[in-house]
Amino acid sequence: AGAPLWMPANAPTENHCRGINVLTLWATAEEKGYSSNIWATYKQYQELGAQVRGGEKSALVIKYGEYEVEPKDGDPLDDGKRLFAKAAYVFNSQQVDGWTAPERPASLGPIEKIERARQFIANTGAVIKIGGERAFYRPSTDQIHMPDEGLFTGTDTMSRAESWHAVEAHEVIHWTSHSSRLNRELGKRFGDRAYQAEELIAEVGAAMVCAMLEITQDVRADHAQYLAHWLELMKSDPKAIFTAASKASQAVDYLLSLQPKPAPDPADEANPTQTTDADRAPRRDDAAIARRGRARLPEAKR
Repeated sequence: AGAPLWMPANAPTENHCRGINVLTLWATAEEKGYSSNIWATYKQYQELGAQVRGGEKSALVIKYGEYEVEPKDGDPLDDGKRLFAKAAYVFNSQQVDGWTAPERPASLGPIEKIERARQFIANTGAVIKIGGERAFYRPSTDQIHMPDEGLFTGTDTMSRAESWHAVEAHEVIHWTSHSSRLNRELGKRFGDRAYQAEELIAEVGAAMVCAMLEITQDVRADHAQYLAHWLELMKSDPKAIFTAASKASQAVDYLLSLQPKPAPDPADEANPTQTTDADRAPRRDDAAIARRGRARLPEAKR
């Protein structure tokens, strides 16, 4: 079954990584055997009072940003904004001394995980029809079709319910592609391989959703045939995985935007201007980091 994957997060900010960086750090953690999902640069660890051990090798991630310049004269479409990509090198928390990521719980109750996943999907408003033997998203009717629950089986590492929600996550990523949502048109970019690209986006996005929702997954026997299609795609277009990871992150962000906002704390409303020294200090909630979602790579589903 392999070690569980957790959404990579930055040590000082607690922010999840995005796009291709998620896959890069997952792959690095798998290769090196890291069980921690916490990463930071050499300087960030120094600011936390930690020290990267001598001889440790970093992982490359890409930082994207935006800066402004004077717009070109006579160009009404130039808003003066320019994008940039900058390389950064990060280390896993298991490569440093003086700071240790908090231990994560060994197991999470399936009832909590299933309810969280059920509510997450319900909040999207996606129309889901149940019946038949296949899972798929039909753009013409804008509906997700899920097989009968009786067709789902569990394993030693994945319950039937977790299998169900993992398939849902895959299909709801497809659902975000609709013209009324993200309007994900891949034809110009991938041509006749657009279907393969969309499936790769759905699998990467499902992995991210399942990681955040703490859904354990397993790998099905038919996963290999999908991997063959993706390898074919990436051989013909080495940059495909970067596009897939970026589009998957956009899809996950869209799904997150459909979730209800947390209710305001009554204490904060009662004292809107009151601050404390703790409020002014940088926030370091290790417990929040510990609760980052985990998942094994999702099984390929149509």
